[in-house]
Amino acid sequence: MALNFQPIYILASGGSRAMEQLDTINNNIANVNTTGFKKLLIKEMSQRIDKNGGDSNHLFVFPRFEDSLVVNEQGALKRSDNPLDFAIKGDGFFAIKTKNKEVLTRNGHFFLNDKGVLVDSMGNEVLDEQNSKITLDYKKDISISKDGVIFQDGERVAKLKIISNDKLKPLGDSYYQPVGNPKEANFELLQGYLENSNVNIVKELSKMITTQRRFDIYANLMKSLDTIEQKTNEIGKA
Repeated sequence: MALNFQPIYILASGGSRAMEQLDTINNNIANVNTTGFKKLLIKEMSQRIDKNGGDSNHLFVFPRFEDSLVVNEQGALKRSDNPLDFAIKGDGFFAIKTKNKEVLTRNGHFFLNDKGVLVDSMGNEVLDEQNSKITLDYKKDISISKDGVIFQDGERVAKLKIISNDKLKPLGDSYYQPVGNPKEANFELLQGYLENSNVNIVKELSKMITTQRRFDIYANLMKSLDTIEQKTNEIGKA
């Protein structure tokens, strides 16, 4: 008796998707204390592949992930009283220059390097609205306005570049790549504050349990299907 592959494809694909979802949940949990981290959400869809001219009795239908979405919700703000810690309340991301390209982050834990250039925790330059680095004087007081203008001893030095996008691609290390055209950011800059991760640990742990159960169901069904197929083949040979 011929083996019906469609149930196997469906169950194997479902199990694989459950494992990928577990990886995403584990990544969210691992970054629960990462400043400026935005949790990821996987968007799932059904994939249909026609076989034998689209005969409805021979369609391979299996689950797959359409996209990984960055959940751009505000994280809780915590006070640090560090004059170089900045938090964005509202829309937008800080623009950072890496070796290869410009990236975005909500992690406003900044420093001055040995040249007085404002950098992030990875040592990458923070950009102003002119796409230039920001150089500050160690000896002068630093203050920032709500719209991102940096002052030293009352004199304007630079204005932080704040970019807002509806869609983002995660790059790791709390960096994101904008997808599509930017939009106007509605925000307020706070000095001496940092933004916590927006991951809700209780909800993520609940999702982990549900997803683990999902994986177990797929695995058990595959075992049962294999047993049924073996029994069917034995009957067919009898």
